[in-house]
Formats: sequence, C-alpha cells, structure tokens
Amino acid sequence: MPISSPTSPSIETAIEVEQRAQLKKPPLYKVLIHNDHYTTMDFVVRVLMDIFHKPENEAVETMWKVHLKGIGLAGVYTREIAETKVECAQALAIAHEFPLRLSMEPEEP
Repeated sequence: MPISSPTSPSIETAIEVEQRAQLKKPPLYKVLIHNDHYTTMDFVVRVLMDIFHKPENEAVETMWKVHLKGIGLAGVYTREIAETKVECAQALAIAHEFPLRLSMEPEEP
C-alpha cells in the first residue's frame, strides 16, 4: 500500500495533472451567414434561433448585420459542430427553397 500524507499529492494525482496540462483545446471555426436577395429576413432569424440557439433579439441583430454588411457571424464552434450546423442550416434552406449560403473559416487565435 503506497504511503501518502494529506499534504503531499500522490503519484497518480501528479500524473493526471501533467496529462491535463498537455491537452490542447481544439481549433475553433466561425460559421458565417452570407446575404442574398431571395432568402427572407424572417427565415434567417428562424435559422439563427432554431439551429444556432440564439435568443430572438440576438438573431434579429445578426440578421441585420447580414442584410446591411453582406455577412454575419452565426457562431464559433469546434470543426465538427460547425460543419453540422452549416449542413443543417443549408438543408433547412433547401427544404424551404431559399438559396441561403453559410461558410466556415478558422478563428484566428
């Protein structure tokens, strides 16, 4: 049986701490929504609320950025989550016959 005192960490604890310190956070990706002249503003707000889980006021604000500036940030996620959200949003747009386009790009550190 290993001897350890209440004031000194065990060897297992020291190894766990070292392993946690070596873990890196995964890279993050920005999901961007692009403006077009056909997708309705209401639909963009719905996508932001339903797929990106934005509260209504934030979804409306983002929709206006897309409308006025041509592009808006839907969110920042790990690669797999960003890809899934882009695919879901585009599938919803196709189902409603809108040409809504989304893209992803790496977030700069």
